[in-house]
Amino acid sequence: MSGVRLDEVGYWSEVKLEIVRDYAKAYSTVLSKQASIQSHLYIDGFAGAGVHISKASGQFIPGSPLNALNVQPSFKEYHFIDLDGGRADSLRKLAGNRSDVFVYEGNCNKVLLEKVFPHCQYSDYRRALCLLDPYGLHLDWSVIRMAGQMRSIEIFLNFPVMDMNMNVLWRNPDRVQPDQAARMDAFWGDHSWREAAYTKLLGLFGNMEEKAGNYAVAQAFQERLRTVAGFKFVSDPMPMRNTKGGTVYYLFFASPNKTGHKIVTDIFSKYRQKGAV
Repeated sequence: MSGVRLDEVGYWSEVKLEIVRDYAKAYSTVLSKQASIQSHLYIDGFAGAGVHISKASGQFIPGSPLNALNVQPSFKEYHFIDLDGGRADSLRKLAGNRSDVFVYEGNCNKVLLEKVFPHCQYSDYRRALCLLDPYGLHLDWSVIRMAGQMRSIEIFLNFPVMDMNMNVLWRNPDRVQPDQAARMDAFWGDHSWREAAYTKLLGLFGNMEEKAGNYAVAQAFQERLRTVAGFKFVSDPMPMRNTKGGTVYYLFFASPNKTGHKIVTDIFSKYRQKGAV
């Protein structure tokens, strides 16, 4: 890990890692028993270095790629992507000489659509669990929509409400910089986030816009995952918090599969009560 910047993660990020790890084990167990399935893949679009530092303990803790590599029964293939070359090299070192691990250095929006998702065709009886955990508004809607349309991919998704609030969802949306609004458009898929994030009110001097709460915006995106991306089952957004109790992001699970949705609902229920909306 020499020379590689490791992320320091808080309590709720550790919870997220546990959730994804628990489901990955259940997912691989179920898929390994289905004779009709030719292969099941684990995909991480923002994989990092594979190891984090716990803010609570100061100790090294496994990241999602390392957790996935340790799942038994194992996935048939692992696809890890990171934009940073040092982190990509770290992932290669963690994988060693394993022929079932593929590491990509590059923008996941391009890599997923061009190089990874084509390996997950429904008609080829191949399935995938994909973690999309960006640091902010760095994910394109085209990736989310493609995953939903393919009917072979289940996703965990970081809905980065902190980045949205800091740079886009201001009380006066007319003051938002065009490049920041464009980032939101790319993540949301179009400009309809404006209607979801603001309510029109009649004031003394004409129409006014009032900013909606974080959870209302997340719920609007939840509906978008169903009706536009095409995921049949989408979890209620689960708040992930910082040490001051503020919601940093919401964790979504979206799937074409009722069984996966039920398992994740049970896993979420173990943690959801720890953070109020």
